[in-house]
Amino acid sequence: MLALGGSFLLLAGSSLRAQDSAAAVPPPPPVPTAPQLGEEIVGEPTATDSARRYIKPMAAFWRSLLIPGWGQARVGRKLTAGVFVAWEGVTLSMALKANGELHYLERINDGRVDGKRQERQDWLVLLAVNHLFSAMEAYVSAHLWDFPGDLHIQAIPKGASASVNIPVRF
Repeated sequence: MLALGGSFLLLAGSSLRAQDSAAAVPPPPPVPTAPQLGEEIVGEPTATDSARRYIKPMAAFWRSLLIPGWGQARVGRKLTAGVFVAWEGVTLSMALKANGELHYLERINDGRVDGKRQERQDWLVLLAVNHLFSAMEAYVSAHLWDFPGDLHIQAIPKGASASVNIPVRF
């Protein structure tokens, strides 16, 4: 009985020491703030920003209008930039191919010249649309560069639930 009482006192003493307010509590980590307009993030990317960087939306727009994918790459959206660059290559090569075939058909006075001219024009329109769409996408991506990408989906008894954390700054 004495041993049981002694062990109880030892356990109670250890739990009371855990509640001591004088024990060192590590300070909370600093909360990162968004850069001001025109300011860039300097340093190595962390896991929280996933290599996304701030760029002015109009700067991203003009970069991607000049070279599709450049604005996306600058914001940190490498896969999207790669898709725009790949589609640019496809449309440019197909426009050049159609142009070569058009010149050949014109030299031999073939009747399919009008159809080939239309095909070349279609590829050139797709090339222009790629430039414009890339620029608009870069503009929107630059505006939403700090939007959280954490989408949590979980199963609930009668369906599914999704949640997104949206930071609000005052």
